[in-house]
Amino acid sequence: MMHNGNGGFSAAGLRRLHEVLARHVDSGRIPGLVALVGRGEETHVEAIGTMCHDGGAPMRRDTIFRMASTSKPVSVAAAMVLLDECRLRLDDLVEQWLPELADRRVLKRIDGPLDDTVPARRPITVRDLLTSTFGLGMDMTSLGTPIMGAVFEQGLTPDLPVPMPEPDEWIRRLGTLPLMHQPGERWQYHISSDLLGVLVARVTGRSFETFLRERVFEPLGMKDTGFHVPADKIDRLPTLYAPDPGTGEFTVWDEAEGGRWSRPPAFQGGGGGLVSTVDDYHAYFRMLLNGGRHRGERILSRPAVELMTTNRLTPEQNAARTAMAADNVHVSFGQGQHGGWGMGMAVRTYRGDYASVGQFGWDGGSGTSTYADPDKQLTGILLTQVGMSTPDSARLIHDFWTTLYQAIDD
Repeated sequence: MMHNGNGGFSAAGLRRLHEVLARHVDSGRIPGLVALVGRGEETHVEAIGTMCHDGGAPMRRDTIFRMASTSKPVSVAAAMVLLDECRLRLDDLVEQWLPELADRRVLKRIDGPLDDTVPARRPITVRDLLTSTFGLGMDMTSLGTPIMGAVFEQGLTPDLPVPMPEPDEWIRRLGTLPLMHQPGERWQYHISSDLLGVLVARVTGRSFETFLRERVFEPLGMKDTGFHVPADKIDRLPTLYAPDPGTGEFTVWDEAEGGRWSRPPAFQGGGGGLVSTVDDYHAYFRMLLNGGRHRGERILSRPAVELMTTNRLTPEQNAARTAMAADNVHVSFGQGQHGGWGMGMAVRTYRGDYASVGQFGWDGGSGTSTYADPDKQLTGILLTQVGMSTPDSARLIHDFWTTLYQAIDD
């Protein structure tokens, strides 16, 4: 347990936070975790438990985690840099860089055959990609439909039956599919975050990771963030588990040595590919709370940050997101349910639990949760490696936020 003064957290509140986190580890359901809470210049870090469920090295502040979908709020910054520099405009047509997405067809109905389509009413824009409304995504309410089957079979999403191909082949395959909805009509999860990485690479002429590293990671001092873990750091990566939904038995989903993140991937996925640490993510979310500045250096303009971190969706566009939160309740478990979406992240538009309206961030299926709260000037980062195949890490995440908001002492 380390902290520098209380910085607006009560000592009793931080004790309770520690006790609640430790209770989850002691239950045997969560092998280990690292949590960071910050307000202003003050941070408090908890590293509890071990890297493996049967023991092994202890969790440490510098443990590297697979961030899963908490990659989304960070990877979107690359596109925002290009908006700031007028190398992209919100209403540019993406087909000038991504010709594979010209002349789209749209399914007549979401569960219909792939050839029962109408022409898209308009081309896809940069805005559609940034707000996840370009027309294709992971629709958990449409599993078993021909279009979702095709998305999985083509390797367009991470680590499902087939590995994701390199970016040019990935987008070629994407271009063979119809859209689920008309461009701009409906929020759709995940695929747009990966697509933005392809767009950034095409616009800049460098790899997505290279551009992110130069413009975001290095200026913020995010030295342990990237799309794989190099050999000299692999001992800091825990095993990732996807517990059996029936028995709760720990099933290894990814080993550190020789696993999916032990070498550079064919596809640098902005939707779920990053690895990072609590301190790296804290630097990023603090920069957003500071209106785009980090230690006097500007990473993003204030208007770009405001665009990312405030709701961009109409109620009609948001319908699929509302359904995802309500119908996958053990997965979202409160965080991320309450309201809208900005660019690459959830934005709270109403008070549904202890967190303030305006809180922004997202959760990850590997048992990660990363949010910042402009109203309370608060950041919270909770990292485990217990996948959301069971509710265990989601319940831990819920309890982390419930106790964190109680620990604020103003």
